[in-house]
Amino acid sequence: MTTYAVAHMQSVTFGPAIVEYLQRIDATLEPFGGRFVVHGAAPQVLEGEFPGHLIVIAFPSREQAEGWYDSSAYREILPLRLDNSVGPAVLVDGVGPEHRATDLLV
Repeated sequence: MTTYAVAHMQSVTFGPAIVEYLQRIDATLEPFGGRFVVHGAAPQVLEGEFPGHLIVIAFPSREQAEGWYDSSAYREILPLRLDNSVGPAVLVDGVGPEHRATDLLV
């Protein structure tokens, strides 16, 4: 099952640290099969408030997503983002193609 790393970047201070983070993150994703599926595109807000941008990275499994986040390569660059941005980051499992909304009622 695909697992997604999702971050809601409410604010980012662009400078040398964020540039370095962006230059290095792709190499940390590769060994774990991670790939960006949403990265910084301006959202069309349909309801409520949504300050900032959304980032979504897909991984083949929860184990690979956790392995990436806990890897020494990612932990080395993580402070570059944490010190220069505000917003939560989570891991969330996707659903299969047969999933229906009512599956949550079971």
